Amino acid sequence: MAKVMLRENDEGKVLFYVAKKDMEEIIESLEFESDEKWGGDINLTNGDVWHIEPNIKKLPNEVNAKIVSRGDS
Repeated sequence: MAKVMLRENDEGKVLFYVAKKDMEEIIESLEFESDEKWGGDINLTNGDVWHIEPNIKKLPNEVNAKIVSRGDS
């Protein structure tokens, strides 16, 4: 598990930042994307898939995330 920071950028896209890896990517899609249930498997712009427990959407926020699969980049 890794601690990640989730926040919105100026264009309203959600950024996914892992400090230990100095990696910041935009979230392309989510398994669950409503205000009540937000998260699940998350696809990033670099092709990685991470998982966070679905929860109420609250940004900025620090959450635990687990890598599901690595992208090609």
